[in-house]
Amino acid sequence: MRFDVVTLFPEQFRILSDEGVVARALKRGLASLTTWNPRDFATDAQRTVDDRPYGGGPGMVMKVAPLREAIAAAKHAAAVAGHDSRVAYLSPQGRRLAQADMQRIAAAPGWVLVAGRYEGVDERLLEAHVDEEWSIGDYVLSGGELAAMVVMDAVIRLLPGALGHADSAAQDSHGDGLLDCPHYTRPELIDGRSVPPVLLSGDHAAIARWRRQQALVRTWQRRPDLLRARGLGEDDRALLDEFMRGRAGTAAEQERNET
Repeated sequence: MRFDVVTLFPEQFRILSDEGVVARALKRGLASLTTWNPRDFATDAQRTVDDRPYGGGPGMVMKVAPLREAIAAAKHAAAVAGHDSRVAYLSPQGRRLAQADMQRIAAAPGWVLVAGRYEGVDERLLEAHVDEEWSIGDYVLSGGELAAMVVMDAVIRLLPGALGHADSAAQDSHGDGLLDCPHYTRPELIDGRSVPPVLLSGDHAAIARWRRQQALVRTWQRRPDLLRARGLGEDDRALLDEFMRGRAGTAAEQERNET
């Protein structure tokens, strides 16, 4: 998979290529990263890439021409390499991405990611040269570079071979529309807190059932909106109902003991 990033600060992307899962994937050729600086496509001596907004107001707006030429160069390079890349602009006004979007993005051959700065970019560039606008959350960053890196990290880890275990990405939080179950490792007892007995049982079916139930419960407790959007099948509903009954029984027992 190919990523081309249009950015005024290409050095920021060294964090991806220096270490971690993404760096290993890049070194192994599972994905590639090329940066394109709009200043290299400016035609004046000052390499100007921004100007004051029409209508007044604070800040500066990124100009069309340098961005347009940088995008064109990135798309051409991708095409020469055999990738039909679409263009996405990282923006607080974009569609907020979820895990399903990351899976869709990962299925594409390549993307040109445009990282905005200042007050944003000239709207005419978005209308004519950008296919999609993405947001990673309802907040404002100083620029689109961090958002582009978040997208790349989330997408590259989904590529076959990027993670150490083939099932790792599928079992992550949001992989099935649910939050992840709790995890434990050695030692068995820490400060009086023990590992749930089922995880020590060696009964793989019981462990799988417990983990599924815990994922459902955690999602219900912390992100009920995900359950509403996802819906529950018959088996999942039964697991969640079983937990509810157990919790109600525990609460009733505690009340009796207190009286």
